[in-house]
Amino acid sequence: MAKSCKGLAMELVKCLSETDCIKVQKKGYRECAGEKEPNITSECVGLRETYFNCKRGQFLFSSIELPIVNWRRL
Repeated sequence: MAKSCKGLAMELVKCLSETDCIKVQKKGYRECAGEKEPNITSECVGLRETYFNCKRGQFLFSSIELPIVNWRRL
């Protein structure tokens, strides 16, 4: 996992840990991350969206072909 999204992932796990989805329903983190309100809080939904957007941005950036530059000629 890239370092830039790791903090968001940790915040999401912490947020999910406090939800009924984890505590009461005893579901796994992945399963709960896909849930909607009221099973998880709106804060967790927001963190999930932010984390997924972060990961998506990394994927999109990594798939862009950058021109090869010969630095010696510059």
